[in-house]
Amino acid sequence: MELNSLTAISPIDGRYRSKTEPLDQYFSEYALIRYRVRVEIEYFIFLCELPLPQLADFPQDLFPQLRAIYENFSEQDAARVKEIESVTNHDVKAVEYFIKEQIDKLSASQSAGSASGASQLKNLSAYKEFIHFGLTSQDINNTATPLSIQEALHEVFLPLAMRLLEQLEAFAEDWKEIPMLAKTHGQPASPTRLGKEFMVFAYRLRQQLELLNRTPITAKFGGATGNYNAHHVAYPDLNWRDLGTDFVRKHLGLEREQWTTQISNYDNLAALFDALRRISTVIIDLDRDIWQYISMGYFRQKVKAGEVGSSAMPHKVNPIDFENSEGNLGLANAIFAHLSQKLPVSRLQRDLTDSTVLRNVGVPLGHMVIAIQSTLKGLGKLLLNEAAIRADLEQNWAVVAEAIQTILRREGYPNPYETLKQLTRTGAAISPDSIAEFIETLNVAEPIKAELRAITPSNYTGM
Repeated sequence: MELNSLTAISPIDGRYRSKTEPLDQYFSEYALIRYRVRVEIEYFIFLCELPLPQLADFPQDLFPQLRAIYENFSEQDAARVKEIESVTNHDVKAVEYFIKEQIDKLSASQSAGSASGASQLKNLSAYKEFIHFGLTSQDINNTATPLSIQEALHEVFLPLAMRLLEQLEAFAEDWKEIPMLAKTHGQPASPTRLGKEFMVFAYRLRQQLELLNRTPITAKFGGATGNYNAHHVAYPDLNWRDLGTDFVRKHLGLEREQWTTQISNYDNLAALFDALRRISTVIIDLDRDIWQYISMGYFRQKVKAGEVGSSAMPHKVNPIDFENSEGNLGLANAIFAHLSQKLPVSRLQRDLTDSTVLRNVGVPLGHMVIAIQSTLKGLGKLLLNEAAIRADLEQNWAVVAEAIQTILRREGYPNPYETLKQLTRTGAAISPDSIAEFIETLNVAEPIKAELRAITPSNYTGM
């Protein structure tokens, strides 16, 4: 069978293809090749800007045409790289040969132009050996992958996460005055407000997004074993450590890891995956709470014409969006955990276990993208059932016991907690009338009794 959304093994590229398609520009095989080409081209341009006599006369007005090689990189270009790889059996070497081919084509184009009156140029092919100069494949992989992650986060993931954050903050504002019975250990507890409970998740999500944004995205760039051996032996008078740091920062927008083996230390990438895992966990907690509120009747769900909630029970409208989200976030967290635990561990100066694992960094992000879209869809279906919320409060007058005993403590009343405990734990139903009768038995001044009478489950919601 040909690969398509029906035959794909992974649901990320199959059932959920419409939700994850934007990520193919960052994490597909095509994308990885394009990012590698980009790093190689930018590195060559960087070398041309250095005081290297062999590159001193390279025409810098051709830099835009060099950058066009990766800016206009096509699927056909990626297929050509794979064709070269079928001979080299080395993916990064195939990228190097592809770029050299492109420079040959550019050189031929320039030669044709000079024949028609343009200024004479040295054959550009003479500069080709400065493609991948002094580098090992991991200088390309460990810059290309962090760059793809950084851009995917900023261009796809963070805008989606911000949509969720803004929706939660909107609900928090809309429902800030709605009192609601709290449940601790699943039992009635001191009342809260519906908007405040949504604000808890908004606050948590915003904090974790800020931590994510503060996590540095770093790259390895230092030659075969991290010491710039080849660079130094060729140009011993240049400070390649500082130059490498400048290249990674100015041309790629990343920070260079100063001490490495052949590969990245991956510590900061592990921290990034842990930050994403915490974001997933916050959303899982949100999904479960909303699911529970729907089960309790606090929310109904909008019904879409033609949809089926159950194959057997036609009355059902299931909270499937929150369940879908929770499941996908669980998968994301499992993969993030493996990535963050495995990548920083490598035998001696390197082994290859990081390579195949690193190719999967887009998978957990794909599950997160699916999940957040599902959560947003579910939130968009919510219909507030304020009557059910208020009815639950009215059926649980025992929750004002905390308020009464606290005021009695303030007034120095003897054993207030024990007094209220005796009232509320007899097994008898607590009602507005029984609370009122109890207040009348208290040996306190009338203004204090009036203060106590004013307390209800609906107004005992704190700040």
